[in-house]
This record gives sequence, C-alpha cells and structure tokens, in this order.
Amino acid sequence: MDIYKEMCDLIGKSKVSINETLLQHHSKDESDYEAVKPDVVVFPETKDDVVQIVEYANKHHIPVVPFGAGSGLEGQAIPIHKGISMNFERMNTIVEVRPEDLVAIVQPGVTRVQLNEELKKYGLFFSVDPGADASIGGMAATNASGTLTVRYGGMRDQILNLEVVLADGRVIQTGSLAKKSSSGFHLNGLFVGSEGTLGVFTEIALKLHGIPENIVAARCFFKTVRDSVDAAVSILTAGIPIARIELVDSRSIKAVNAYSETDYPEAPSLFLEFHGNQAGNQEDIEFVKEIVEEAGCLEFLFETDSLKRALLWKARHELNYALRHGNRELAGMTTDVCVPISALSDNVEFADTQLDVLGLKGGIVGHVGDGNFHVMILFDPNSLEEIDKAKDLNRQIVNKALLSGGTCTGEHGVGLGKLKYQRQEHGEALDVMIAFKQLLDPNNILNPGKVLPINEKNA
Repeated sequence: MDIYKEMCDLIGKSKVSINETLLQHHSKDESDYEAVKPDVVVFPETKDDVVQIVEYANKHHIPVVPFGAGSGLEGQAIPIHKGISMNFERMNTIVEVRPEDLVAIVQPGVTRVQLNEELKKYGLFFSVDPGADASIGGMAATNASGTLTVRYGGMRDQILNLEVVLADGRVIQTGSLAKKSSSGFHLNGLFVGSEGTLGVFTEIALKLHGIPENIVAARCFFKTVRDSVDAAVSILTAGIPIARIELVDSRSIKAVNAYSETDYPEAPSLFLEFHGNQAGNQEDIEFVKEIVEEAGCLEFLFETDSLKRALLWKARHELNYALRHGNRELAGMTTDVCVPISALSDNVEFADTQLDVLGLKGGIVGHVGDGNFHVMILFDPNSLEEIDKAKDLNRQIVNKALLSGGTCTGEHGVGLGKLKYQRQEHGEALDVMIAFKQLLDPNNILNPGKVLPINEKNA
C-alpha cells in the first residue's frame, strides 16, 4: 500500500509530504526517547481533512499520531509504530473571541503566544503557561499546566468544549459554552489529557481571564531546599491567593545566572507573583513576607518593573536549556511528579539528597503551589553506570511520589516514559481506561503505544 499516494489522492498533494527532513522533524519531540520516522506527514487544513484521514487510517489499520509544536517531554508525538504524523500547523485560526463571555474558540494549531497576542486588545489573557510556546491542541492533549496553575488551574480547568474526530470518523462535541453543567458524563475531562489516544481535536473552546490591574513579582532565598518548600506550604495554607510560587534550587540558580546573565543569589529560592489591585497585593505581600521570614528567608526582593519581572519568568522557563547549556556533553532526563502539599517537603528533600548520593548533576524546580516538581537529571550518555543511576533516581522519585498519594506525572503527560507506572498508580481503574480506549478506538490506530499499556512490551 502506498500511503503517500493514497493521502495525496484523498486530501491533495500540497497537504502531504515524505520529504526526508520533514519525516525526521516529526520523528521526535524534545524528549530523549529514540526517534522513529513516520511513513508520511499530513497537514490538514479543515475538519473534513481530519475526518478523511482518520477514516482512511481506521479502514486500513494505520497509526495516526497528532503533532503540535513538538515541545513535549515524554515522547507523545513520536510515531513509534510509524504510520501517519498529523501536523496541525495549518489549522491555526482563532475562530472566535467572545470577550463578554470570557471565551475563545480556536483550532488546535494555535499557539499560546499567538492567542495571548490577540487577546491583549480585549484586556484578556489565557492563563495556562507551560513555558514553551506550545500549541493549544498539544496542551489540551497532555493536560498541560505551568507557573500560573496555583491561581487559575491547568488545561482541564480552562476547557469548555472540544470538537473531536473519533477513530471511526464521527465528530462529537464534548461540552458547551456554559461555565458549568450537570448534564451527562464529563467528556471534557476524559479527552483532555488523553494524548491523542481517544480522538483528534479540531476545535477547542477556552475560558479566558481579565489581565490583572496590578502585578508584582518577588524573589526570596533560603538556606536549604526544605526551608523554601516549607515556606511555600505555609503561604498556601494561609489562604493567600498567590498567582505563582515556583521553587528553584541552588544548582538551577547557578545555571540560570550563567545562561541568562542574571545575578541571583545561588541559594534555594522561591519566585513569587501576585495578581490583583495595588492595595490587595500590598496586603498579601506583607503577609507573605512575615511568613517567609519566619521560615528562615535570608532575603526578600521585589520586581515591580515589568522588564525585570519578564526576565525573572523567562529565566525560570528556560531552566532546562540553562542546565543543558552548561553541560553540553551530558544527556538529560526530566522527572515530573505531583504530590499532596503535606508531602511536598519530604519528596523534594529526598530528590535533592539522592542527586548528591548518586553523584549526578542536575537541578530541581517546581510549581510547588500545586505540589508539582521536576528534577532535571544530567548523565553521561556513554556511561552505562550513569545511565542506570539516572533511571534509578527517576524510579525512586516516582515511587516515593506514588507512596505519598501522588501521581507519576503532574503535567508532562504519560507518553512513553511513564507508561510503566500506570498499573502501579491506577490499579484496576486502568482496566476501565483501557475499556474506554477499546470502545472508541477498537483498531488501536490513535497514537498507539502511549498512555495505556495495550500490547506494549515496556508496559
């Protein structure tokens, strides 16, 4: 079967490619998992294109793997069984902005930055901020979150409705434009985070938020990682409506200073941000200052200048690149766990200690306001001993998180890397998930080998 010819006949030659460079580009994401080239790359421009592609693939049992910006960290976009890579860069229209309803309707290829640029003129913004300029479709597929999650919530909290093409070509709507509903099952929750395994998104309705009147950022520094996390927990339990509260360990601060040309003190730190009006923010800041000083804060600094505030968050978002930039000869593995707030200090301190015990380079950062933290583990890719140490540390961090009542991934998604922990985390509930998959995609064509251990050797 000549998939390229069939696709050209079906949707038009201009929307199909087997160019070697394009195949290579679609063989990987930003993870370190082995690249696999698809048989063909398609660029749908309409919902009807998607329907035709999926119907053809289902009829001939050909895998279909959605591809957004390629910024994923767990291998979700890698076509491990080859087949069709479906790139949504041409479905990048902001269909409608309804400012009076605080709603935007977008196609999946729209990016976070593109959307927020358009929303500025309405005095609105879209809150999910994973750092990378990811596509909205990809963010919905992985249930992405980020630095603002503690205040506004992750992708599941922002989605009102999805237009989804199922494996058999049916098109469904999973919700409505109403802010809430008691009607039917919560299909938004099922499809968001499914990583393209249950259906293909062609349109997404999003909640929007007003741009705050006053924004203030702050930095505070501590002697130990535990002190900084304890301070974060105290802020949260005090009920302060903080917008961002990010942990950055001393290793990461050192890398940031070298990469971003900043001069932050090289100590475990919290990066904070307050959204509201000037009077309310000032009151919250004074309360937070008292809390962090009681927790052992060494210094508390404000960033009221918008450029300095932007630099602070730019430095935070570029931490992975900063750590790799200073260790170009090393490979990287990024963990992503989320635990109950009460267990956060123990889990972060454990990861911090184990990095030193195993003699590995790396750093710890996290959206500690919602219990989510990451460990960037650096290792020599030519050393079997270091590779084993890195894998072992990842396993230890995940196991401790699960024992604490947490999850193996807070925002990066399951993809390939967390597949082996699904049974351990979900138990018999995993069989219910597999039943949904088999009901909606009996031929297992939609991103096979991701999220659910169906006929996968590494599950």
